[in-house]
Amino acid sequence: MTEGKLVLQGVVVSDKMDKTIVVEIVMRKLHPLYKKYVRKTKRVKAHDEHNEAHVGDTVSVVECRPLSREKRWKLVEIVERAK
Repeated sequence: MTEGKLVLQGVVVSDKMDKTIVVEIVMRKLHPLYKKYVRKTKRVKAHDEHNEAHVGDTVSVVECRPLSREKRWKLVEIVERAK
């Protein structure tokens, strides 16, 4: 299923939509001039078929074909549940 596709890990920040979660992905990139790591955040909408992920959960998402206007990711697994 994830053969050759991008898999990212992030934290669920919203689960209010039906079968959709919003995942915030934090990436650290090295600045080319200042040689300092900069945090970049990205929020993506992901498909959650069984509505099993909740706010605060750490999840893995994989890129897929467009499922709607903004959804291009699918939930692969819940890595860690929120406390």
